[in-house]
Amino acid sequence: MVVIGEHRHTQVKIDLQAIKHNINEEMTRKDPLTELWAVVKANGYGHGIIQVAQAAKQAGATGFCVAILDEALALRAAGLVEPILVLGITEPEYAPLIAEKDISVAVGSQAWLDQAEKVLAANHVAQPLHVHLALDTGMGRIGFQTPAELAVAVKTLAQANSPFDFQGIFTHFATADQADDTYFTHQLDNWKALIAVVPELPRYVHVSNSATSLWHQACNGNMIRFGVALYGLNPSGTDLSAPYQLQPALSLTAELSFVKKLARGKSISYGATYTADQDEWIGTVPIGYADGYERRLQGFHVLVAGQFCEIVGRVCMDQMMVRLPKPVPVGTKVTLVGSDGDQEISLQSIADYCGTIHYEIACGLAPRLPRVYTE
Repeated sequence: MVVIGEHRHTQVKIDLQAIKHNINEEMTRKDPLTELWAVVKANGYGHGIIQVAQAAKQAGATGFCVAILDEALALRAAGLVEPILVLGITEPEYAPLIAEKDISVAVGSQAWLDQAEKVLAANHVAQPLHVHLALDTGMGRIGFQTPAELAVAVKTLAQANSPFDFQGIFTHFATADQADDTYFTHQLDNWKALIAVVPELPRYVHVSNSATSLWHQACNGNMIRFGVALYGLNPSGTDLSAPYQLQPALSLTAELSFVKKLARGKSISYGATYTADQDEWIGTVPIGYADGYERRLQGFHVLVAGQFCEIVGRVCMDQMMVRLPKPVPVGTKVTLVGSDGDQEISLQSIADYCGTIHYEIACGLAPRLPRVYTE
């Protein structure tokens, strides 16, 4: 992929050692027979799919989870041969390609199996197609909802001439990151009722995302889909404490591109929403909402020389302005995510200001921000 932004001093830095630390911590807690698959969808939650996958493999991950087929194909093209599960529904027309590339897919209906079987037969595909049956226990997204419909699918997969390899069965919990476990227990009961109609469970039985594994470890099954915690982010935000120290892997830095003295009474940016009530030093930072740095972050802050500096005026598409405590040189480092001196700005604090979750902030960081990797 062509990176457009290499000649601007604004970049995302990814600490691969932090990713390995987070995996190592989870590896020490899990059952030795339970596998850890790294969830690297959405370009590794904005961190970089290939680099994260390679680091996760080095730390002990034995497989990968993605959201769409193209992400799985990217991992294969990068030379990764481990099992890969596509968690979203993939169109049956791609069944021959999926089988050829030895990729596993989520299946949530008998209709999908019927259509995929026809496509595989028409294309004379010899390789088995690996499938994980998705069970909708209360997430309401994809999957079999009743024991009766699940039993039909399991019977289809058990046929002697089936083109499918019944490799896994799974569900996804909607509230595993909440202190109140009422709905979690409801889903767990639904899961037990559904799998009761499966005479012989497949190789992989998995229900645990990061939150489930962190706070409901007894439910892990024999595979963990290790997602947001892989990147050092707490799935619950600030509601629950993680059982070990998560190390955030991502930081975002820039440099001041322009510094000026702004006279009292003058305004800044679109809409003139900020007017100086005294003479002020203003720095321009070459980043904006086209980079995924939200327009609604006006009034938030960055770090310059270890001091918090308020974002004044509206964040523009490619630039924004901050109020400086004193004149500093052009080229001075600006920390938007990460630490500078004794101060820190976390993805969580940005998410709190925006009224959202840190997942959205990380995933929203645009491709034109170069990713720089360190150990």
